[in-house]
Amino acid sequence: MAYRIFAIFSSIIADALHRKLFYSVFLFAGAMAAAIPFLPSYGQGVVEAVFREVALALIYVFAMVVTIAYTSTRLPSEIERRTLYPLLARGVGRGEYLLGTWLGISAVVGLTLFAIAAVTLAIGWINYDVLMWRVLLGVFAIWLEASVIAAVGIAVATVAGPVIVAAIALTFLFVGHVRSLLVDPGTLFYTLYPSLDTFNVINPVAHGDGYSAAYAATMVAVWLAYSAIALLVAASLFERKDL
Repeated sequence: MAYRIFAIFSSIIADALHRKLFYSVFLFAGAMAAAIPFLPSYGQGVVEAVFREVALALIYVFAMVVTIAYTSTRLPSEIERRTLYPLLARGVGRGEYLLGTWLGISAVVGLTLFAIAAVTLAIGWINYDVLMWRVLLGVFAIWLEASVIAAVGIAVATVAGPVIVAAIALTFLFVGHVRSLLVDPGTLFYTLYPSLDTFNVINPVAHGDGYSAAYAATMVAVWLAYSAIALLVAASLFERKDL
C-alpha cells in the first residue's frame, strides 16, 4: 500500500515539474521586488514588519492560487484522459489514489512555499539587513491551510469538473474566514463551524513574536482533522463513482 501511494505521490511531483508550477517562484520574486519601492517609510523595525506583512499576504495568495489551480485540474484531467484507469487496473485502490494525490499536491505546494520563503528571506536580508526567520512560521501556517483546501478540492473533484471544484474551494476558503460574521459565538454551530481562522497568523508573525509551540500543535491538530474528514468524504464519493 505504501509503495502504491508513494508512486502516485511521485507522479504528482513529476507532473508539477512538467506543468512548470515551480516557475511561480520567479513570479513571486518579481512581485516582491516590484512592491518594495512602494512600501511606506516608517522607523526602523516598523518597515520590516510591514515588509513581513506584505510578503506573507502575497505568499498566501500564491499558495491558494497554486493549490486551487492544481487541485481543480489534476483528478478531472486524469479521468478525462483515462490515465487513471491503468492505475486502478493494477490494483491501486481508489482511496490510495486520493491519498497519494493529496500528499503529492501538499508536497508540491510545500516545496513551492519553501522556495518562496527562501526568496523572501533573501530579499529581506538584502533590503533591510535583517534575517526575518519568523516568516517561516507564517509560511508553515499557510501551507497547512493550503493542504486543507487541497483535501476539500479533491473531495469535490471526485464528482465535479475543474470550474466547480475551483468555485467550491474558493467558497470554502472565504466561508472559513468569516465565522464571526455568520455565526453567534457560544452556540453549538459556532463550535462545529469549519473555521480556517486558526491558520491566520499573519499579524502575530509580522508584528509580534510569532506563535508558541502549543499553538503550532493546535494548527496541526486542526489540519489533520479537516484533511481527514475531507479525504474520507472524497473516498466515499469516489468509491461510488462509475468510472
